[in-house]
Amino acid sequence: MQVYFSDTYEVPLPEGHRFPMAKYRRLRELLVARGVLAEAELALAPPVSRELLSGAHASGYLDACFEGRLDDAALKRIGFPWSRALLERSRASVGGTLAAARHALTHGFGGNLAGGTHHAAADFGSGYCVFNDLAVTAKVLLAERAVERVLVVDLDVHQGDGTAAILADEPHAFTFSMHGEKNFPFRKTRSSRDVGLADGCGDAEYLALLDEHLPEVFEASDPQLVLYQAGVDPLKEDTLGRLSLSHAGLRARDRRVFEAAWSRAVPLVLTLGGGYAKPIEATLEAHLGTYEEARAVFERRG
Repeated sequence: MQVYFSDTYEVPLPEGHRFPMAKYRRLRELLVARGVLAEAELALAPPVSRELLSGAHASGYLDACFEGRLDDAALKRIGFPWSRALLERSRASVGGTLAAARHALTHGFGGNLAGGTHHAAADFGSGYCVFNDLAVTAKVLLAERAVERVLVVDLDVHQGDGTAAILADEPHAFTFSMHGEKNFPFRKTRSSRDVGLADGCGDAEYLALLDEHLPEVFEASDPQLVLYQAGVDPLKEDTLGRLSLSHAGLRARDRRVFEAAWSRAVPLVLTLGGGYAKPIEATLEAHLGTYEEARAVFERRG
């Protein structure tokens, strides 16, 4: 199993900022300490080039990001203050997902201990997302003809609006988002398939809906690669989620996605997505559970 990380995933934020930046380092340490990942399975995420970003993002927006010219309104929409460290973090986050995808195409699975930045649109960032690693990876691999069809499975509690917008006119990409209907973003962008969930949705209802839609999504998209945004913010303890999934429910969710890809011999890329529980330990345990489920399924490839 190959999983990408970078120390640049963690950048300084103002005192009291609500984003749990420390979770990236702590998750990596926890995965190794619990024996879920070996140190040798961790690889440094390469920063993506501006050229590859341009497949999904507008040149004017890239100019503003690379030159530090994002205005206050743009930064407020992103939710982070601009810094050179933020730029490098954002490039590494995309580079990690792209590298994981290239690895998955050969080995069946690749992971990124960041990514899932699904709110970033072509010409603006949003919701703690500067560049959209899912859309960039899909665009790059389709342009290179490394794959002919890509499926994005986005099970973060927040709709993958930026991914849906960037890939809307890409006939070889299918976007599936299952999310809190009344949660951010409050104005949704149409995905190839959207499943909106009521506040308080628990394990039984959630898994029944996933069982209904996931096979149909695979059949409709016939993917050669799955990009999985496995945000753990549907967890009941999450401060931004408004759903009521248990740790067992999240594991069952992940297992269904992994089994769907594995049973069809479709390579899968795992990205981290959101998680905002307080204390952060609940989020870390949920992300760790996702990786334990991935290991259990994809190790069968031998």
